[in-house]
Amino acid sequence: MKTLYFTIALMFITSITLNAQDRKNSASAGIKGGYNLSSVSFDGTSETSNLHGFHVGIYGESYIGKHIAIQPEILYSQQGYKIIDDNGTYTQKLEYINVPLMLKMYPVKSFFIEAGPQIGFSISHKETFDAGFVLYDTEQEFEPSNFDWGVNVGAGFKSDAGVSLGARYHIGQSDIYDQDKPKNRVVQIYLGFEF
Repeated sequence: MKTLYFTIALMFITSITLNAQDRKNSASAGIKGGYNLSSVSFDGTSETSNLHGFHVGIYGESYIGKHIAIQPEILYSQQGYKIIDDNGTYTQKLEYINVPLMLKMYPVKSFFIEAGPQIGFSISHKETFDAGFVLYDTEQEFEPSNFDWGVNVGAGFKSDAGVSLGARYHIGQSDIYDQDKPKNRVVQIYLGFEF
């Protein structure tokens, strides 16, 4: 984890020390969306089964140097997890409004790497338990924290036409519940289109 924080700090320092050189289009905005594969890490030692979902939202990209850009986003994101054991399958579906702030570096024209913080606000949750027998299926609510935050890292490609294809990993840093220190983990694959 220290290596991740060091990498983010190094990218930020590099962006400040590089001489800013304007690009032809110094700022843009667009829409993006894609696939989520989410889980939860308990106590940093075990991870749940994955849950499939999606994310969609808007973003802005503003260059602060020839090879460096800042990208704020507002995303609706389906997350959650499954726990499968001998008693059945417990599923919690979580919905968030996430606000990432990504620092993007373009080492070559069309390829970028990105990292940055993200805050999230829980807007909905649903829990189900499937015991395999209708009589024993139950639904019980477990209230998650309303606020989430973490760090994102990723990479991708952006064409001259403003179409982006990327992958990102979210490492949650705040606990979803008070017990067992559960933290969000989300892999995202996305497409972005500039206006």
